[in-house]
Amino acid sequence: MTRTSRSLRSRVRFSAVAVAAGAVVLSACSSGGGGGGGGDSDKSQGPGEDKTRSANYSIGTKADSTGPAPEVAGARKGGTVGVLQRDAFNHLDPGQIYYADVLTNQMLYNRTLTSYKTDDKGRVKVVGDLATDAGTASDGGRTWKFTLKDGLKFEDGSPITAQDIRWGVERLYASFETDGPLYIPQWLSGDGNDFRKALPDGPYKGQHLPASVLDTPDDKTVIFHFRTPHADTPFATAMPNIGPVKAEKDTQAKYDNAPFSSGPYKVGDYKVGKSLTLVRNEHWDPKTDPIRHQYADRFQISFGHQYADSTRRFLADQGDDKNVMSFSNAVAPEMTEKVLAQADTKNRRLLEIQPYVDYISFNTDRLKDVRVRKALAYAMPNGQILQQNGGATAGVIATNFLSPAMDGYQPTDPFGKKAKPAGDPDKAKELLKEAGKLGQEVVYAYANTDVQQKVQVVVVQALERAGFKVQRKEIDSNVWRTEIAKVKNDYDLYRTSWGADWPVSSTVVPPLFDGRQIADGAQNYGHLNDTKVNTEIDRISALPDVKQAAPAWQKLADKILTEDVPGVPTFYNNQFSLWGSNLGGIKYHPVYGTVDPTGVFLKR
Repeated sequence: MTRTSRSLRSRVRFSAVAVAAGAVVLSACSSGGGGGGGGDSDKSQGPGEDKTRSANYSIGTKADSTGPAPEVAGARKGGTVGVLQRDAFNHLDPGQIYYADVLTNQMLYNRTLTSYKTDDKGRVKVVGDLATDAGTASDGGRTWKFTLKDGLKFEDGSPITAQDIRWGVERLYASFETDGPLYIPQWLSGDGNDFRKALPDGPYKGQHLPASVLDTPDDKTVIFHFRTPHADTPFATAMPNIGPVKAEKDTQAKYDNAPFSSGPYKVGDYKVGKSLTLVRNEHWDPKTDPIRHQYADRFQISFGHQYADSTRRFLADQGDDKNVMSFSNAVAPEMTEKVLAQADTKNRRLLEIQPYVDYISFNTDRLKDVRVRKALAYAMPNGQILQQNGGATAGVIATNFLSPAMDGYQPTDPFGKKAKPAGDPDKAKELLKEAGKLGQEVVYAYANTDVQQKVQVVVVQALERAGFKVQRKEIDSNVWRTEIAKVKNDYDLYRTSWGADWPVSSTVVPPLFDGRQIADGAQNYGHLNDTKVNTEIDRISALPDVKQAAPAWQKLADKILTEDVPGVPTFYNNQFSLWGSNLGGIKYHPVYGTVDPTGVFLKR
């Protein structure tokens, strides 16, 4: 969670009270996949309490924003924490980060104006991170002021100033910054990619946004002047890219390899695609940080570990593997029962509901006949896809585009997925015959992970039963995210995933289905561009009351699903995680849908 809106044109305006009650589920847009079933530390079966419910989120006070973070019981300092990840991180540059695994990783070396303070019961407060609080609004919510804390420093010991925050925001206007969330620059300067016209070269040629847009009147003060009111600004400023970047250390596109730390750890060694070592940042001051700890000496992260590999090592729990965790790897589906049966895993595993929905997106540029897309939707075997991801405890069959965590959600099921979880090949074949497309060939792209290789088998079988011919296209999981986000990709259908930044559907429908947001790296994966949909997005976005907007978003999402069919939802995700027995301080991060590493320590 993981990617959210890079689009929101005219955000729903609602009161701070409503925001506090209905805050965030940050996606990061993509969870990376779903896991097996299992239990948390208290239950041997079934998910734990749903920590994505809006009632679990609130706006923290200035006191909540004050460091240091509460000590973790039993914590000690020292040692190396190993981290096993399936996919190589696609970015380290905070400006480019949006997926759940890299969102989790950046918490260790990157700080933002605001952030999320979670407790062991999954309750979340939006608090000041670099800022003294969650911000102060004026001018009806158009203007937001943040004051920086004393004692903030970069990894070289130099002070973090308001001008460093400004630089971090202004670099988002440069053409190479394409993959991260763009709420703040769009709210400041324009919808879609129009905001870039305000500062096309970023700050790199000496130009800056005027003070009437982004003001830093002194070293401690940052003031945003938005075009329209945004009561949800404290959540947008918790995105990884609304933080400090030191101009002298900004290597632009190469910043991905060596971001300059403001957090408790810094990059020690990075072998792209292979490994990343984070070591202590001696200039981080815990008194300024209400969220993070610095218990371990280092985090040694390695890539290329399939779920079966990491699960096997966690189960064996031998030698150094006792000190190993994963940010986002799930328990391998085929090893679920073994994990549940092994008694010593009970206190080192968790199963939690994630704020993510899995989809199969249809490329409307290539699949132009809506009857063909409807046939694909009817044919899709949601239940079998879920089973290959781990079964009932891996998730719940999805019936429409919106997650149950969304305000106003209704359990509509236009394609009858609950009644026919294996798909409806007869209805699909009927639609293909009607279109004169029986036997149509489609290109199905999938990542070369162990889970997705199994998923493609059941998908291909279901589509062939429905009258399609399927060309399989296997893609390296390390470049998968980039490949499917290309507008000119050569695929007809592919798995995508999304989690809302807030449990309000303005963080789902516009980014996924607004035709004005079609661009490389954007999240309109089906390339839907329906002028009626675009117009309705603007109408609903302008509604002044989130409660009034909620059913309208559901109605629009259902219209898109049934009339435009740019894809089909498959399941709502759970995360089932396991880790080594010598690690303590691990908890679930309900905003990112991953394990929270900020309080991890070695027991001995």
